[in-house]
Amino acid sequence: MASKVYDWLEERLGLSAIYSVTLDRKVPKVNWWFTLGSASLFLFIIQGVTGVFLAVYYVPSPDHAYDSIQYIMNGVAFGWLIRGIHHWGASLMVIFVFAHMLRTFFFGAYKFPRELTWITGVVLLLATLGMGFTGYLLPWNQRAYWATTVGTEIAGTVPLIGPFITAALRGGTDLSGVTLARFFAVHIWFLPAVILGMIGAHIYMIIRLGIAGIPDKDD
Repeated sequence: MASKVYDWLEERLGLSAIYSVTLDRKVPKVNWWFTLGSASLFLFIIQGVTGVFLAVYYVPSPDHAYDSIQYIMNGVAFGWLIRGIHHWGASLMVIFVFAHMLRTFFFGAYKFPRELTWITGVVLLLATLGMGFTGYLLPWNQRAYWATTVGTEIAGTVPLIGPFITAALRGGTDLSGVTLARFFAVHIWFLPAVILGMIGAHIYMIIRLGIAGIPDKDD
């Protein structure tokens, strides 16, 4: 029965061809440094799963944001665990993505023909930093408020367009409920969409071009 189901799916989807192209590929001799990309993807999945659970109880408004976090931590079964995984997973994801980029740079894997792979990786790093920045405000406590105030003021130091960037981030001149709603929307919709798109392009190019091995003396 199982073989008939597989044959039926194979005839219509070409599962063996998908497997041979994506997984059954020759990989050069590498080391543990080459697992940082997969580890970053795993952390992103963990962040997505825990973020969905947190969004069930989180209320993105100045009057209820802090209270909803306290309810998650103290009133929801295993809410403290889910938020803890999400909190520390964010820090780990930044570290792993940054380490992955450093490994790629020092091993020269950004060179021809993998320039576009490198560019998508840079976008992923920036989007990951953006996720950390926008998520930091969501607890709406004193530390989050003032840290975001400082962060948006730093963005405002960009020549010519600095004031526009600050106003766009804050949704006005000061941090308010508009800022919180804007950061929440960017955190759960815009940046995850960018990351998913870039991950798809990144993985496609890795499958298309293969993994760059450890450079030798001639390289």
